[in-house]
Amino acid sequence: MHTLLSSYDPVMYSRVLTGLTLAFHIIFATIGVGVPLMIALAEWIGIRRNDEHYLLMARRWARGFVITVAVGVVTGTAIGLQLSLLWPSFMRVAGQSIALPLFMETFAFFFEAIFLGIYLYTWDRFKNKLTHFWLLIPVVIGSSASAFFITVVNAFMNAPAGVTVKDGKITDISPFGAMLSPAMPTKVSHVLVTAYLTCAFVLAAIAAWSLLMGRNHIYYKKALKLTMVAAFVFLISSAVIGDLSGKYLAKYQPEKLAAMEWHFDTTKQAPLVLGGILTDNNEVKYGLKIPYALSILAHGLPNAEVTGLNDIPADEQPPLYIHYLFDLKMGFVALMVLIAGAFMVLLWRKRERVFENKWLLRGIILAAPLAMMTIEHGWIFSEVGRQPWLLRGIMRTEEGATVSEHVDTMLYVFAALYVVLAFSSVTVLIRMFRSNRAEDEIAAKGIEGGSEL
Repeated sequence: MHTLLSSYDPVMYSRVLTGLTLAFHIIFATIGVGVPLMIALAEWIGIRRNDEHYLLMARRWARGFVITVAVGVVTGTAIGLQLSLLWPSFMRVAGQSIALPLFMETFAFFFEAIFLGIYLYTWDRFKNKLTHFWLLIPVVIGSSASAFFITVVNAFMNAPAGVTVKDGKITDISPFGAMLSPAMPTKVSHVLVTAYLTCAFVLAAIAAWSLLMGRNHIYYKKALKLTMVAAFVFLISSAVIGDLSGKYLAKYQPEKLAAMEWHFDTTKQAPLVLGGILTDNNEVKYGLKIPYALSILAHGLPNAEVTGLNDIPADEQPPLYIHYLFDLKMGFVALMVLIAGAFMVLLWRKRERVFENKWLLRGIILAAPLAMMTIEHGWIFSEVGRQPWLLRGIMRTEEGATVSEHVDTMLYVFAALYVVLAFSSVTVLIRMFRSNRAEDEIAAKGIEGGSEL
């Protein structure tokens, strides 16, 4: 970064600041999307089984969720501010077509926030516990809708639709057509499912840590079982969506697919390349080639033809290092599949002993940061892989950026803000739950939830 920023370049500073903000915000945005669903699952199971352990689980998760929502609001506001200040040309051009999902994203957040407040302050206020549960459904819908609408904007940036471009200007705008970009189905579904997956692993890691520390209460076993079963289901879903994403790229963004696989010549029976080193002659050394795999990923057939980078204009090719970003991401996914699969097998074969396997518990703890890193790598891969375009085929990145002389100052100010937010949120969450352990709360309230897992 020092080399990149050694001389002042407003475009590069704008990219770095936007990337830093997105990288920080996406942690809290992911939690904001995924945790409400996990809270709903816990409360629903608690009501159906009349199990107070699951109800307490939902209550405790909701307490922590509020802290992450507060930080997410700050970072989300920062993104909105930076879009206007750092990318004025982009907002002036693209804002005409994507204003609707941007507005709807704000509406979805307010919808979520209103019902979250009602939900939090109405515990034990209703004779019928289902009444309180139904107050959570708008929170789940609102959080997922917020992610849906903002991802629609990103999908439009990758594959503009619903507009006509004449002389570099957007005309004949169809707001709903712009929302129905070809990238929308796979991008939205992938963002939602991976958010649910990541939060399931994060909550599982907390339960696994407690069990590893000797807190062998059945509450943690129930929490671990619920979250890991959910993670396994979401992993399967994300694999299906990932396959569909590859087919989308082959049709609409072939340059990104070719760059991520170092595929230069348009050929049939294209192999998928893992790792390796690229020579000056665009030859891959030391890489693992899986025969036919890229053709299958791109078109579902081993003999299908896959477009190579040599057929893409040189000034429209993404950076080739996205190959490593994709490989790292898939490596993380493979580890998560191994950990979740091992848990499911042991749960099926040795129901009680699965909670005593220290190596598995350590693996589950590791899976949480791996899942979040997969989210981060996925977004970096997606955004860098769209370069040199800010709005693909319409506006290049340097055309949409500000020419201000003070972006570097903004970078330092926002970086300091994120350090403060990160430290504050982690400190509050640790103190909130360290001084109020689940088993202590269960004992104090005389909770009886049965012993069945």
